[in-house]
Amino acid sequence: MSENASDGLLVSERETEDGLLVAVCDADILGETFTEGDLSLSVTEDFYGGDVADAERVAASLAKCDTANLVGETAVSIALEQGFVDEANVLDIDGTRHAQLVWM
Repeated sequence: MSENASDGLLVSERETEDGLLVAVCDADILGETFTEGDLSLSVTEDFYGGDVADAERVAASLAKCDTANLVGETAVSIALEQGFVDEANVLDIDGTRHAQLVWM
């Protein structure tokens, strides 16, 4: 991970039997776990660790994915601004925003 990762985003792309899965997180929350009530979200290196990216790269990945998981204020904001997710479908878990995207 580059020295600037704490200022940006991480994006990971992997092929699954259901198509391209994209995981995006704000770099500064990698390794954190957020819990609220029965919900728990772990931002693990295994799942969310990836390449340092800017908003343009994230939008390009979301445009070609079949499924996406996004966590963090910046990651979710990009998906909202680009029209990939709707605000009504964004969760707030312990102060952190989370959204999922599935193209059907």
